[in-house]
This record gives sequence, C-alpha cells and structure tokens, in this order.
Amino acid sequence: MTEAAIEVENLSFGYGKTPILEQVQVAFPSNRFSVLLGRNGSGKSTLFNIMAGLQKYRHGSVKLMGKERSNMSFSDCARVLGFLPQFHKSVFPFQVKDVVLTGRAAFSAFSPRRSDMEKVGQALEELGISHLAERPYTELSGGEQQLVMIARVLVQNPRIILLDEPTNHLDIYYQTYVLEKLKKLTENNLTVIAIMHDPNMAFLYADHCYFMKDRTVLTPGDTFDYQNGAFLEHVYDVRFTTVQVNDKMVVVPGR
Repeated sequence: MTEAAIEVENLSFGYGKTPILEQVQVAFPSNRFSVLLGRNGSGKSTLFNIMAGLQKYRHGSVKLMGKERSNMSFSDCARVLGFLPQFHKSVFPFQVKDVVLTGRAAFSAFSPRRSDMEKVGQALEELGISHLAERPYTELSGGEQQLVMIARVLVQNPRIILLDEPTNHLDIYYQTYVLEKLKKLTENNLTVIAIMHDPNMAFLYADHCYFMKDRTVLTPGDTFDYQNGAFLEHVYDVRFTTVQVNDKMVVVPGR
C-alpha cells in the first residue's frame, strides 16, 4: 500500500458561523501526481492553504509524511513541503536565477552558498529553462514565469509540492508543458498535488483525481468510469457527454 504524503482526517473549518470545510477525509499518496477538482467556492483553496500552513485549523488532523502539521516548526515544514499559490507577481526586474534562489532563503539564512547556486542550476535544468537564467523575470511570458516559480519551489528540496491552479491563464502549449514536467517530477520521489479546473487535462496527466462538493472531498474510487457522467454531473451540476479520442476518454459539457 502506498504511503500517504498528506493525510487529512475529520477536518472542519469556517470563518465565524460560515462553514468552509466539513469533515474532510482524504489521503494523497506519495510519489504520485494528484489533482483536486471542483466548482469555484467548493473549498479547494482553503484546504490547500491549511495543508500549506497558511491557515490554522482547530478541528481535525492534517499530517505531512505522518507528522501532525500543527506540531511542525516552520523550518521542518519548509523541508517537507513547497507551496506555489495561485497568484504571484514581481514588479522588480530580478534575473531568473535570483528569483529561484530566494527559494533557498529558509535554509541559507539569506547568505547563499555555492551549493545553493548549484541547486538553482539543477532546478532550471530539470524544468528545461536554463536558457532563461540571466533573463529579467518581468520580461518573461506567463508560461515561463510559472516554470520559474515552480523551480523556486524545487530548490527547497521538498518531498511534497502543492500548486494552486498551476495552468491558470496559460495557453495550451504551456499547459501541456507544465503538466508534463509536473508528472515527470514524481519519478524523482516527489509528490505533486495541484488544484485544477479542467477535468480533461487532469484525466490526461494525473495519477489520482479528487473532487470537492458541498465543502468536502469526494472520491470516485480507483477505477473511474469516464463513460458514466453521473459522478461529474453531481460535482459540477452540469451534464457531460463522453467522447473517445484514441485510447483516452474526454468529457464535453452539454445540456
């Protein structure tokens, strides 16, 4: 049985009297690419913020590699988990290599060593963007900037990477490029968990898909029947038609 990289048990959360998450139960397996889908407002980003440590929780349990999240120090968490939020913007024309280097700040005490620069080079090479190292970050395309930010997370040497909508606002070329790279990372003992909006892209690249509905996580099971749209219709409140393309099934919304 595959070990859970992140295990959430009986997690409930809200703002005042407004519930956001209710009795969430989900385990994301290690060394796999998992995707969380669902309608806007279903609680996906809140769940990610809690797992990333950006939001405190009181009811339930969140474990990173078997350790309770709330009992881990900032440095301990930084060594285990890297998080890329949905929105990030730099207004200063720093070179790409320097932007990526900031990902080592928690480990280098803001005094980077040669080993830190080597990790920067390795991350850029792994994502195929070494040629951008000297370029100003602000002059890059949206897809290139997203890859740079993923490299910034990689230099932390985390065991788990959380990404909130990593393909948002990217054209189809960079959507596929980014997802292929994320999928490839799991071959190097990394766990990748992402929020996405497009079920078809998730079905093409993810090892596991999870869905949020009514403030909790639903799992369709290990064998997802793409030809039966009832589950997706329940999640999105939209009817779907399934279409087979080569050996893949895609879903098309339609009434």
